[in-house]
Amino acid sequence: MLSDDSKPFHVVCDASDFAIGCALMQFDDEGRERVVSYQSQQMKPAERNYPVHDKELLAKRYALIKFRVYLLGEQTFAVYTDHASLRTAMKSPHLSQRMARWLSFFAEYNFVVHYKPGKNNTLADALSRRPDYDPRTVLGRQVIDDEDEDDDHCAVCIASGINLTNVSPDMDLRDEIVAAYAVDVVYADIEAYLRAPIRCSSSRRARRRRLASSDHPRVP
Repeated sequence: MLSDDSKPFHVVCDASDFAIGCALMQFDDEGRERVVSYQSQQMKPAERNYPVHDKELLAKRYALIKFRVYLLGEQTFAVYTDHASLRTAMKSPHLSQRMARWLSFFAEYNFVVHYKPGKNNTLADALSRRPDYDPRTVLGRQVIDDEDEDDDHCAVCIASGINLTNVSPDMDLRDEIVAAYAVDVVYADIEAYLRAPIRCSSSRRARRRRLASSDHPRVP
């Protein structure tokens, strides 16, 4: 949905153990909630060690940075989070050093924090739980595990979400490939060429002689 400057914006945000996600929202003319923009980001290793409270604040800060062009100077807008304590987080007399640093940043914006139960905060929750951000998974990669080089059966580990599935391929295909190489004329020629060290070494010696003669011309 294209943004409509005549309508107020609101933000939803959430943090998981390894990522943060947020979305900029507006209501259309029929009162339906629409997405204007959404963002997500994997946490840095140090950020993954933050307490839950600080991770949620990190998600809110990330959202305000990403949607700054829409929100800065805007009339009061709402920020929805499923972490209820964020409603009074910045008013606490016991602020951590990190929260104190962020306090001046939040002061630039005119917003009110509202609690939104996790079951209703599905968009931000999904953005913060993208499987490809989870350091425990490796999506789109195949890891070959063959500890025993004499064992023809290797385990192919394919990541799917956060669940790993082990597959042992049938070796009939491997046997067929080996048999095909045995009768492949082109492969036989290549193998014969590579197994002929004399031809290779002779050409190398000839090349070295040519280079030596060019580097040291004979004095008349």
